[in-house]
Parts: sequence; structure tokens; C-alpha cells
Amino acid sequence: MNVAVLGTGLMGRAMAERLAACGHQVVVYNRTPAKSAPLARLGIEVAATTQGALQQAACALLVLSDAAAIRSMLSGAEVAAVLGGKAVIQMGTIGPAESRGLLRDLSAAGCRYLEAPVLGSSAEVQAGRLIVMVGSRADEYEQWAPLLSCLGSDPEFIGPVGSAAALKLALNQLIASHIVAFSLSLGYVARTGVSVELFRKVLGRSALSAPMFEKKYPRLERRRYENPNFSVRHLLKDVRLFLGEAEAAGLDGRSLGGVPSLLERAIELHHGDDDYSAVFEAINPNPSPDSSPEPPPDPSGRRS
Repeated sequence: MNVAVLGTGLMGRAMAERLAACGHQVVVYNRTPAKSAPLARLGIEVAATTQGALQQAACALLVLSDAAAIRSMLSGAEVAAVLGGKAVIQMGTIGPAESRGLLRDLSAAGCRYLEAPVLGSSAEVQAGRLIVMVGSRADEYEQWAPLLSCLGSDPEFIGPVGSAAALKLALNQLIASHIVAFSLSLGYVARTGVSVELFRKVLGRSALSAPMFEKKYPRLERRRYENPNFSVRHLLKDVRLFLGEAEAAGLDGRSLGGVPSLLERAIELHHGDDDYSAVFEAINPNPSPDSSPEPPPDPSGRRS
């Protein structure tokens, strides 16, 4: 199948490679040409324009940062002229109302529109193990599930357009909540002199444990956040989007309300494009070399 991938950032590039490895004819476009250069070296066609990428494609996968980027990418008479009859599959994280708006406008342009946000990193893309969540009509899900199965076996049909977008936001707020909570506990344990390894051992034996904690611990231990699975900047965008959606739904999101400022601080510390676990630097700043945790109080009340 001829497939256009619009957006060749971390996930888009991995998806293009995976689709090509599955035998599809892939053409890509990105507004920053340098991001597509690694794909060109692999023999994947790189188009000079959006309409050039769409021209011969049966479908387009949108792997873009937000709804504004999507609308900008698909705007213009030249793009509209080649959209008719194609399927557009939106794979980023946007709001449900934004997704339904794209459905309305692209349907009017003669396109079929599906949303298929994913859970997983570029490593899961390369292994074909993404969790793919599809919002569409049932017949459109059946038609495009084989293509999406190249990226993640057994794509989940969630419901109509908007439902998969909502589920993705619910999951991404858990990403933020989990990493902030773990960073806070880890930092506290280390600063009070409790063995971090004992903390991890007890945590691992309890119902409180989560796979993310062990996956991210090596980054936090070394304070190294390069080669991100998902960036601080993108998580901040999703948390803000979720908070707006939660408020509109009548929910009290105060438990998440402090997270944006922590992510903003991580960006101020030059970690915006690093892995989201870099929020640890905002929560637990690296202490000076001569600092040490306060000793626990002596139960007898004596001072050492």
C-alpha cells in the first residue's frame, strides 16, 4: 500500500521505518527537512511538500504535535486538491473536540478520517508492539486495522471519533502523575538517608509498584535523560490539554494542577526535548557536592 507519513519526529520516523519494513511503499514529509534525512538514507522517499507526499498515497498517517500543526500541514488549495478519496489517520495526542472538528472538516473535503493515538515509544514501534487505539466508524476500523497492525498487533477499537482521543489523554495524565509521584518519593528517600535499594525492594513487593518505576529508575539514578521516549515538552502540552478537558467534564483536577509548573521548570533547566523523566531535576535538584542528608533525630533527645 502507498502510505504517506506526515511528521518525522521521534515517532513518525520510527513508524515510517516500520511500515517500509512491513512492505508498504512509504513517502514522508516534514517541514524541517533534516528530520527526514535519516529516512532518505534508508531509501524511503522524502517529498518536498505535503501535497507531494499525498499525491500517490492511499492514506496519510499524521504524526504531528498538536491540532494546530495538523491544520497548518493540511491547509491550502494545493493540499485540498489531492485529499479527496484518501484516508487520513491521526495518530498524535489531541483533544476529543479537536479530533471531531478534523472529522467534520476532512469529511467535507472528501476524506475518510480516523483517529488512532498510540501508547508506547519508538522501541515499541520498531518491534510492532504499540498499543493502538482507534476512534472511527466500525467499518473503517475493519478496513484499516491490517495497516495499523503493522505498528501494533490487535489495534483496539474504542468507539467513534473522539473516544480514542479521550482515552489517550486519560492515559497520558497517568504518565505525568506516575513520574512525578515516583520522583518525589525517590528524592525524599535519598535525602533522608534511607537506602534507595531497600526502597525499591519494598516498593517492588507491594501493590504500589508500577513497571514505569523500574523502567525510568536508571535515568533518574544517572540523571541522564537524552534519547527520549517522550519529551518533557510534549508531556506538558498533554497535561495542559487534559486539565482543560477534565474541567470541562466537571472533574476536580487539583491533584494534577502542580504538574505543569514542574514540567515548565524542567524546560527552564534545558530539558524540554529530553525524556519526560527529567522532571526529576525540578522535583529533586542535584544537591551540591558538600551537602548531605540531616541525620535522623536521636530518640533520647541527645545531640551528637
